[in-house]
Amino acid sequence: MSALFEPFTLREVTIPNRVWMPPMCQYSAAPEGPATGVPNDWHFAHYAARAAGGTGLIVVEATAVSPEGRISPYDLGIWNDAQVEAFRRITGFLRDQGTVPAIQLAHSGRKASTERPWKGGAPLGPEAHGWQPVAPSPVPFAEGHPVPDELSVEQIREIVGQFAAAARRALTAGFEIAELHGAHGYLIHEFLSPHSNHRTDAYGGSYENRVRFALEVVDAVRAVWPDDKPLFFRVSATDWLEEGGWTADETVRLAAELHAHGIDLLDVSTGGNASAARIPVGPGYQVPFAARVKAETPMPVAAVGLITEVEQAEKIVANGEADAVLLGRELLRSPSWARQAARELAAPVHVPDQYHRSV
Repeated sequence: MSALFEPFTLREVTIPNRVWMPPMCQYSAAPEGPATGVPNDWHFAHYAARAAGGTGLIVVEATAVSPEGRISPYDLGIWNDAQVEAFRRITGFLRDQGTVPAIQLAHSGRKASTERPWKGGAPLGPEAHGWQPVAPSPVPFAEGHPVPDELSVEQIREIVGQFAAAARRALTAGFEIAELHGAHGYLIHEFLSPHSNHRTDAYGGSYENRVRFALEVVDAVRAVWPDDKPLFFRVSATDWLEEGGWTADETVRLAAELHAHGIDLLDVSTGGNASAARIPVGPGYQVPFAARVKAETPMPVAAVGLITEVEQAEKIVANGEADAVLLGRELLRSPSWARQAARELAAPVHVPDQYHRSV
């Protein structure tokens, strides 16, 4: 049996294989009006194609818990009932294909209110559907970015509640797994890292204070997320800074705490919080961080980062470096990668009846 195509069970949810799709923003929702943040035909076709292609788990892109939490005006959201109803069409199709539907709940913090990447990604003002970003501290992400408003303790508590409310809606929308976005320089990560968190109150300074917001969000979501359904957490394992940033050692420490608070799997990425960081990108470059968490804590992990080849993915899982692999760019290029990999490894995978001639 191929390790990559062995089912994986967390709580009462069984994922049919270890080929998973990570959250990748499509920046394709309406920026204003009643369709703001609502998934549309593009989102349905995008996710449906990967489900038909045999992907075991699909994590829907970063979905904002509030309008201000979006990365761009074109992001998905899950703060109202119209969004929930539109998601049900997607989750229903994924389940029909044997794919487990998951959603990443997110708040972008100081990296909010930007243009779509293919339009340059620059900060947007109110004349272009933009708004004022918020953050743990009034520290801009990069030169040319606005100084964010520092969150008050009352506002922090409000955002914790928004994550919990979003989780309730995600359940109604038909998602089997929720993932909390604590990576890539967005709000939770901004609290974790001393590079972006300069607070002097109970949410800043020491490691214990910097992780407080993350654990409060986890506890609030776990309280409303059913006991039989898994909860994931995505982390940037390092800021890739020589000093003054979030570190791999802190990631291992946090992983153990997250596990104790009810997180079932750590989705291990890196970077995104320091605009000038130098990242040694290469095939599988983030896998060692996932492998370390798996080796040093009881937390199951998923690895991501330029995993493109079938043999490479199979070895990561078979060697115990990770429990699953998340293929981002490769699934954009090859929606049926899982079916192709299964054929190469002589492993079983779901094939739609309509595609039986391709077997």
